[in-house]
Amino acid sequence: MPQHQDLAPLLRRNIGSLRRHKQEQEAKTSIHERLAQGATDLIGSVGSVYLHMLFVGLWIVANLGWIPSLKPSDPTFVVLAMIASVEALFLAIFILITQNRMAGINDQQDDLNLQINLLAEHEITKILTIVSEMAGKLGVEKPDNDEISELQREVKPEAVLQEIDKSQ
Repeated sequence: MPQHQDLAPLLRRNIGSLRRHKQEQEAKTSIHERLAQGATDLIGSVGSVYLHMLFVGLWIVANLGWIPSLKPSDPTFVVLAMIASVEALFLAIFILITQNRMAGINDQQDDLNLQINLLAEHEITKILTIVSEMAGKLGVEKPDNDEISELQREVKPEAVLQEIDKSQ
């Protein structure tokens, strides 16, 4: 894989870490989840749409008696309806399995994003405090701004979550 010269080594390392993590998660995927994902991918393809259109079209043409050499075997289309219902049932199950797996992956990514955001918020608060103290020691006049003081206060995630819960 070619490496771009304008990417920082730290960024390349992070991308590699994320790729390895994704590969590890894929390796942990059960055979049942892989089969469900494969079925969902197959049925969710354009080729599958064309195949279904061809199958249903031929079934209808054959059972309407439009092909003289074929005797209709399902003139009321009950068998076709049953096949479609059973297929829909299994397809729904495959999709739910796939969505559950994807939701688990998204939950992991959300947790990672939250942890990174909390760390970044903490670091920015500390940097703001240090810069403010340096400005005071160097005699740099600081704007008299309540917002700066407020930003220097440490944010407690628990307090934010409680406030969100109260507002809902």
